[in-house]
Amino acid sequence: MHYYLDFEKPVADLENKIEELKRLADGRDMNITSEIKKLEKKARDLRIDIFSKLTPWQKTLLSRHPERPHTLDYIRLLMEDFVELHGDRRFADDPAIVCGFARFQDMPVAVIGHQKGRGTKERIWRNFGQPHPEGYRKALRIMKLAERFGKPIITFIDTPGAYPGIGAEERGQAEAIAINLYEMSRLKTAIVSLVIGEGGSGGALALAVADRVLMLEHSIYSVISPEGCAAILWKKNRSEIGQQEYEKASEALKLTAQDLYRLKAIDEIIPEPVGGTHRNPQEAADLIAKVLKKHLAELMKKSGDKLCDERYTKFRIMGSINKGS
Repeated sequence: MHYYLDFEKPVADLENKIEELKRLADGRDMNITSEIKKLEKKARDLRIDIFSKLTPWQKTLLSRHPERPHTLDYIRLLMEDFVELHGDRRFADDPAIVCGFARFQDMPVAVIGHQKGRGTKERIWRNFGQPHPEGYRKALRIMKLAERFGKPIITFIDTPGAYPGIGAEERGQAEAIAINLYEMSRLKTAIVSLVIGEGGSGGALALAVADRVLMLEHSIYSVISPEGCAAILWKKNRSEIGQQEYEKASEALKLTAQDLYRLKAIDEIIPEPVGGTHRNPQEAADLIAKVLKKHLAELMKKSGDKLCDERYTKFRIMGSINKGS
């Protein structure tokens, strides 16, 4: 059974009907194959239509879908021989960020990503994908190892943001993020970042100062969540804000992959299976693999100094304005 979002209800009704017909026909002398095929085609066409015109707020909801694949899912589907490394060698290990080394298409790589978790117990353990400072320091430790051994870095972005709790602030949350931004800009090895779900604020950017920044079709990447933006703009408690305000805030933030590609803030959009990556994780992984391979092949031909120079220029020109005479 799939979890359906509100805007998917028409598809849910059809797919539930299809499942009911299949159960009725199971083990009985009933020939309803043609009827099932008609309904499956109708459901597929309806899904294509719905997902071709999603609003920014609907894309936000889809990017947070509870069945959407996370970092460890993509590592399993894309890579071999993954060895996870733990701890920042200063305070503790942070389960909200997973790091290690693996082989991607026979190429040794460092892989780092946010991990939200499945089920209540794991989500609490992983802090819903909201890292503490030790998570970012752990990630930087692995990046430095990758640079030392000349291995490219792949990061998967999927977080509502860095954890804003008192303990995290006391241990230097802002400094840990700032150091990552600074150090990633100077790493003399190839870096490819992929937003696979929700890219929230500095908590996402701390793993995304990369030579190539990619986004899945229905992912989001923004300085603040639509809920936080709406609360600030309309000066209301979140319990008082409705979908209309969330829709307006999502539109204004320009947080979709399509908006960010148009603004030249990302390098490429990777298409998703119809209905989202959770509908067919293997197909999604195959699409990702093709794009990752292409970008890594291009980047691995460049020297460390050239990568740093181009990375600096890439981020320096973002948001630049051409002044008229």
